[in-house]
Amino acid sequence: QVQLVESGGDSVQAGGSLRLSCASYGLHFGMGWFRQAPGNDREAVAHIYTKSGHTAYADSVKGRFTVSLDDAKTTLYLQMNNLKPEDTAMYYCAARTLTGGLWYDRSQYTIWGQGTQVTVSS
Repeated sequence: QVQLVESGGDSVQAGGSLRLSCASYGLHFGMGWFRQAPGNDREAVAHIYTKSGHTAYADSVKGRFTVSLDDAKTTLYLQMNNLKPEDTAMYYCAARTLTGGLWYDRSQYTIWGQGTQVTVSS
């Protein structure tokens, strides 16, 4: 059974950095990071195609977050710099197993991790 296990969430001050990791036991079409703050819908943050390495980001994180895969393509990372209080959320990694849709469409992802909490204080 494919599993995704996130780690790296923490509490930091605004302007700080964190790196989230997601161990993936299986190769997928793409991998993504989503986040969900209390009372909000789960939103797409970043995506990487596992074969090409092409990446995509939500406008709110462009220039601050970087998504990457290790050489073995078994660990997904999200480097988060210049964190802001509005980045506070539970962060989830997800495996994109369906093709033909948009990277930020949740329905494209069928395997999800349990989440890791990121809290940014002002």
